[in-house]
Amino acid sequence: MARANKTTRRSFLQRSAATAGALAAAPYVITSTALGAAGVDPASERVTIGLIGGGGRGSGVFRGMIGAGGQPIAVADAWKNRREKWAEQIKGTPYADFREMLQRDDLDAVCVATTDAWHVHHTVAAARAGKDIYCEKPLSVCIRDDLVCRDVVRRYDRMFQYGTQQRSSAHCRLGCELVRSGVVGEVKEITVVAPDSNPGGSTKPLPIPDGLDYDMWLGPAPWREYCGQSVGGGGWWHDYDYAIGFIAGWGAHPLDILVWGYDTHKAGNWEIEGKAMIPTTGRNNVVMRWDVDFRFANGVKMKFRPGGDYTEFKGDKGWIGISRGGIKADPPELLKTVLGPNDVHLQESRNHGGNFLEAVKTRKDPVSNIEDAVHSDIISHVSDIAIRCGRKVVWDPVKEQFIGDDEANRMLSRAHREPWKL
Repeated sequence: MARANKTTRRSFLQRSAATAGALAAAPYVITSTALGAAGVDPASERVTIGLIGGGGRGSGVFRGMIGAGGQPIAVADAWKNRREKWAEQIKGTPYADFREMLQRDDLDAVCVATTDAWHVHHTVAAARAGKDIYCEKPLSVCIRDDLVCRDVVRRYDRMFQYGTQQRSSAHCRLGCELVRSGVVGEVKEITVVAPDSNPGGSTKPLPIPDGLDYDMWLGPAPWREYCGQSVGGGGWWHDYDYAIGFIAGWGAHPLDILVWGYDTHKAGNWEIEGKAMIPTTGRNNVVMRWDVDFRFANGVKMKFRPGGDYTEFKGDKGWIGISRGGIKADPPELLKTVLGPNDVHLQESRNHGGNFLEAVKTRKDPVSNIEDAVHSDIISHVSDIAIRCGRKVVWDPVKEQFIGDDEANRMLSRAHREPWKL
């Protein structure tokens, strides 16, 4: 992108896109590998990356990408101390406004790790600016934003990697390959378990801290007085103004394994019923202790509950359960199955950040693509909507709307605070 007088990988990719229309906690420093030593691409040919959201999670992911060979050049954050600290570490540029960073011609890709209400807005802005995107989960705070995000990413021919890192774990891939290859037989029941959200959270107004652009931090979320929600997360992911809670924020992980192992969007219409506790005091007011049942038109049943982090597929020949810690099965011999060339073999990734950087170079989708991100996020949202409606709802996964249900369909979108629009 820079060095237009030379035909580099970066300048070639920029022209092609236009035509198409951790790890260590120590500061990052330039080493001899910046010159291409030890089999690493020289800096001029590396994927240049910028970080949007330099908090704990964003910093961890960004370090991972640097460790995988990404070339960091910029950081955007509403917190002055965060962006300046990172800029000093990488000898890059700090930005108070991410839009200025996206204007850089020498920036290939961004890592988005802001509050949930910001994820789609940052992704869409980056795609329109010709940048590839690694986005932390969950994808959005409503289904309409999911659909816009998918459309824009594909329209602008961008690479998108979702922050569901378990797709880069060999045992998770194997478990899903076994299920898709029919080792458990015909799938009959699915169970998905995710950690629960937490109640509480102070609603007492506080002075806005020095160095925080609170208006930028809020972004498209509704305006509210500052009450500490942006300090170290402050529990904002359990606050419905900024998120829909761990039903999506952590549910994204086991639901992603569900989507990787089974095509829910091809199972016919979904009937969903659910209940939950929604706190009426404190700042945190998302669904908790949820209990959601799905019945797909093909007869498969699914339970979605809070608890650990686990996905189980039960068929007429046994079951396989997958978590971050490993896989298990009954009968255990199922895990000894040797897959043949005609069985299902899913995309292999050994490093999530590295897989994304490789996608930027090759223009081939990374392991956690935008379609699968939308599919898993939709499951979270229809669960939340069924709970809030207090009755059975029916979802059409082809038309991506509820059938004959105006109330539920009105809940597919949220208003965005001015001036933020998609």
